[in-house]
Amino acid sequence: MLIEYRADARVSVESAIELYKRSTLGERRPVDRPDIFAGMLHNANLTITAWAGESLVGIARCLTDFTYVAYLADLAVDRDYQRRGIGQRLIQETRQRLERECMIVLLAAPLANEYYPRLGFEANPRAWVLRGGQAPRLVRCGGAR
Repeated sequence: MLIEYRADARVSVESAIELYKRSTLGERRPVDRPDIFAGMLHNANLTITAWAGESLVGIARCLTDFTYVAYLADLAVDRDYQRRGIGQRLIQETRQRLERECMIVLLAAPLANEYYPRLGFEANPRAWVLRGGQAPRLVRCGGAR
């Protein structure tokens, strides 16, 4: 089946949630919170989608400045369409819309840990996460007491 890749497609919250449920990413995203998904879709500034006819089968959702860094927040492909190069093509389509020097960074899902090195990504042990709902701890940094 022919897969069409688009950067201009409007994705409904419902179809995005259904795609995430059909991918392994649904286990780690708030698929029970359409309000959060609406914000995820609306506030991403680079989204590439993959379509099999009228069916959404893949998405690459990024937050980027287009010149220095692009955070690939989500790469989701329907389980029935995995291992067909769709994820790789979504990343290629993303890369084509970024300046040549712009790096792509992501936090890999556990099941994808072996996938990204095959695409040229390098592991980086310096990723840090402050979960939503947590306040950062205030620490005194040097100076007089």
